[in-house]
Amino acid sequence: MKVISSPGKIKHRFNRPAVAIGIFDGLHRGHIFVIKKLVKFARQAKARSIVVTFHPHPAKEKSLLSLRHRIKLIKGLGVDICAVIGFTKKFSEIAPQDFIRNVLVKKFNPQAVFVGENFTFGKNASGNVKFLESISAKYDFNLFSIPVVKSNNRIISSTYIRALIRRGRIAAAHRLLGRPVAVLGTVVKGSGLGRLWNVPTANIDPHHEVLPADGVYAVKVKLGDKLLNGVCYIGKVSVVKKRPYHIEVYIFNFHKRIYGKDLEILFVKKMRDARRYAEKEQLIRQIKKDIGKAKKAVK
Repeated sequence: MKVISSPGKIKHRFNRPAVAIGIFDGLHRGHIFVIKKLVKFARQAKARSIVVTFHPHPAKEKSLLSLRHRIKLIKGLGVDICAVIGFTKKFSEIAPQDFIRNVLVKKFNPQAVFVGENFTFGKNASGNVKFLESISAKYDFNLFSIPVVKSNNRIISSTYIRALIRRGRIAAAHRLLGRPVAVLGTVVKGSGLGRLWNVPTANIDPHHEVLPADGVYAVKVKLGDKLLNGVCYIGKVSVVKKRPYHIEVYIFNFHKRIYGKDLEILFVKKMRDARRYAEKEQLIRQIKKDIGKAKKAVK
């Protein structure tokens, strides 16, 4: 998948691609439904599929995913091109008709446009699906308004999923996302205590902004094309000495040094809340118990 980070610099229009527009910040089931419709149409029409997204979040919300993670998941859906529009103050003041004429049509020249039925855009979010329908013939594209996806009669939204993740309700968030709750991060150096205790952990610098609640989780870990099993701790260190909040993961039967590598941690089950231990021996015993439980949970 090709990524265009500055759509404004595109010099030549595309040859009638199919385009989906949205923030797609969580890549939840509703977003996936829109993008799958786009990809299916594009393949049948022998056209390129383009996802146009925005960063940072127009509503100044904390994204479920970092931009890098979002792009990674969009690629996995079979999209040909992802165009990322920088959402600046100046861009936020563009009138809906100017966005359609100067960005969507001038830069991308679509034959078909896919949006969620509750999609809004332009200054003060004054553009909507009804407006797109009213000008689609003028600019020669077919508009596909995709119905929102619901779960238990509730619209699946990134706002609700954020709240579930922050409360540690991993299973509920998983159902709405259509995939496991995940953290993409880079392995950084830690204290080295885990290695001394014969449980070497990878300390993670997370890329995305919304993290599960503090606690211990059974997880699966993607490292390159490998899928491994492990246990993850989120919170402050569990001994008396205070250190910064962090994330660390112990990967079962894995002893390679992977500093600087990116890991995607897929959360399977929350096993317990985070808590502090006065003695390291207590902590080591609890770690061993957590490992045993996690091994059963990820089978």
